Amino acid sequence: YLLPYDFDQFCMEIKKYLIIYNTFKFSNHFLKVLVFSYFRARPAVQTRTSWNAPIMWELMFDGSLYDRKHKEADTAVALTVFAVGRFAYLNTFLTSAEKHFMLGLPVTYFVFTDLPEKVQNITLAPQRNIKVVKVEKYSRWQDISMMRMKTISEVIDAVLKYDFHYVFCFDVDQIFKARFGSEALGESVALLDAHYYKLPKHRFTYDRNPKSKACMTEGDYYYHAAIFGGTCEKVKALTDYCYVNIMEDKLNNVEALWHDESHLNKYFWLNKPTKLLSPEYCWDENIAQFSLMKKIIFPPNSGFYCSVDMRD
Repeated sequence: YLLPYDFDQFCMEIKKYLIIYNTFKFSNHFLKVLVFSYFRARPAVQTRTSWNAPIMWELMFDGSLYDRKHKEADTAVALTVFAVGRFAYLNTFLTSAEKHFMLGLPVTYFVFTDLPEKVQNITLAPQRNIKVVKVEKYSRWQDISMMRMKTISEVIDAVLKYDFHYVFCFDVDQIFKARFGSEALGESVALLDAHYYKLPKHRFTYDRNPKSKACMTEGDYYYHAAIFGGTCEKVKALTDYCYVNIMEDKLNNVEALWHDESHLNKYFWLNKPTKLLSPEYCWDENIAQFSLMKKIIFPPNSGFYCSVDMRD
C-alpha cells in the first residue's frame, strides 16, 4: 500500500469519527488496520521497490491528502520543456498541462526554444506562469535531447533553486489526459518505461558498450527519460551527472545507445530514486492496453501518454 501523505495526522482525523459519544476507544493499531483496508490493494503490480521507495499506481493513494499538504506548505513547482523545432506539440502540451498538472499549486512553465516569438499565449490559471528561454538549435534531435541536461542544470542554479521546491522535466510530445498531481512530487522521481515494465531484465536496453560511461551490466528497472523530477538539488545532481558523462563520451567519440536516457538509467542505478511513477503516468498508444492500467499520458504523433484516465 501507499500510505497517505501524513499518515499519523490522517489516523487522528479518523479517530474523531470513531470515538462514538466518547465511550469507545480505539488503539492506533486498530486505526492503521482500518486505514489499510480503506485504500484498495493492487496485488497484481509491484507497489514498492527493494529499497522501499513507493511506486505510484492509481487507486493506491488519496490525491486530496497530498494536495492539502502541499497547498498548506505553498509548494511551488517548475516544469521544464524543450520545443526546439517542434512547435506542433508545444501548444497542446501546455494547454493540457493547465487542465491536469499540479492543479491548485503555483506552477511556472519554463519553455526552452530556438524561436521564442513562435510561443503562443495561452490562458493560465492564477499562480501559473510561463517563462520562455532562448536556446541553441542543434542539427540532430539526439544532441538537443542530450544537451538539455546542461540547460536544465544551469537554470536550476540560476533561478529555480531560489523560487521552487520541485522541478519536473518533460518531453514536449505528450498530452495530459488526467490528473498528474502532487502525489508525484518527491525528492528524486523516476518513471518506469511502459515498453519494458512487463519484460524480464535481460531484455532491458541498457547501454552495453564498455567504452561508454552509460554502460550497465545490471539494473533495477528501465526508466523513461520523457519524465523525471524531484527537488532542485536532486534534479541538478542528475542532470550534471548525465551532462558530464555525455561530454566524456563525446571526447572518446562514443554515443550511448539511447543517448541521455542511457545515462539517466545509469544514474538511477547508482543513485536510487525515492519515488517511482508507474507506466500509467506515461503510456504508449502503440502498446496494447492491459488490465493493470487504471490511469494513463498521450502525445499527438509519437504515441506516448501523460496521465490518461481509463477508469470505467
